[in-house]
Amino acid sequence: MAERFRGFLPVVVDVETGGFDAEHDALLEIAAVTVTMDAGGYLRPHQTISTHVEPFPGANIDPRSLEITGIDPYNPLRGALTERLALDHIFQAVRQAVRDADCQRAILVGHNAAFDLGFLNMAVRRCGNKRNPFHPFSCFDTVSFGGLAFGQTVLSKAVLAAGHTFDGREAHSAVYDAERTADLFCTVVNRWRQLELLEQEHAAIDVPQAGLG
Repeated sequence: MAERFRGFLPVVVDVETGGFDAEHDALLEIAAVTVTMDAGGYLRPHQTISTHVEPFPGANIDPRSLEITGIDPYNPLRGALTERLALDHIFQAVRQAVRDADCQRAILVGHNAAFDLGFLNMAVRRCGNKRNPFHPFSCFDTVSFGGLAFGQTVLSKAVLAAGHTFDGREAHSAVYDAERTADLFCTVVNRWRQLELLEQEHAAIDVPQAGLG
């Protein structure tokens, strides 16, 4: 894994929020999916870590966002954590996954990844968290991956084109969207792996055999 992504461990992240402004709008859910690699160099989703998040003091929450996500930020049954505890919960698991993969750091994978990374970085800044395992600005965006591999940039359509299922009724849950994004990411990377192996096979066939001809 470390060799495949130059020392980075891809970790798929999805956040649900109270709007589009990372500085002022509430972070309400975080889910992260780690990936693992088999002996053949193929990726698969591994572990899902998630938590509900309490709106930070003074956070804006756009009712239109809640209509889309169906989240009630103040429902006590959510079991939401403060931003600091939520980050600690996610980051601890990600750091362990980084160590297990012999990588140096995690790199965020997301659908419209800049959005998720922006909210994550802003929460880190608010909390003064010094142990963020993610690269602060580099990321892998499955919008581009889906467009390249399948001609689809909408998550649901790209996931379906990749041969997976997508239930629109489950969408806009951080866990569901992160797991479907992980399926998409692994499928695209694995297609590239298949191409690499095919090219190696053709190259071996094309090499003249010593003593022949």
